[in-house]
Amino acid sequence: MLRGTEVKSVRDGRVNLKDSYARVQNGQLLLYGMHISPYEQGGRYNQPPRRTRKLLLHRREIRRLTGRVQEKGLTLVPLRLYFRRGVAKIELAVARGKRQFDRRRDIAERDAQRDIQRALRRRR
Repeated sequence: MLRGTEVKSVRDGRVNLKDSYARVQNGQLLLYGMHISPYEQGGRYNQPPRRTRKLLLHRREIRRLTGRVQEKGLTLVPLRLYFRRGVAKIELAVARGKRQFDRRRDIAERDAQRDIQRALRRRR
């Protein structure tokens, strides 16, 4: 459920889905951490950028997602936000979180890439 000027910001592409996730609470699906930048001409009608937003789904869909998410380590992650026939839609995926050794490997790869880039800059 988007309010007022949020729709205009979304249409301008001023949305960041990084670090956002969805969770089922009290039979409702809520989206946390999605950042929608304030609309420039919104003034006092702008909403807080990272507020919790309710996702509108049929009860049957919410029950199906609840069953999938209750498995160990699974969470709902938004992949993209788009408009269809004037209505904002969000594409969700059921994903498994990273394990500790995966995180360490990613950090090591990032550090190695940074060292390579540094070495290449010095060569010039």
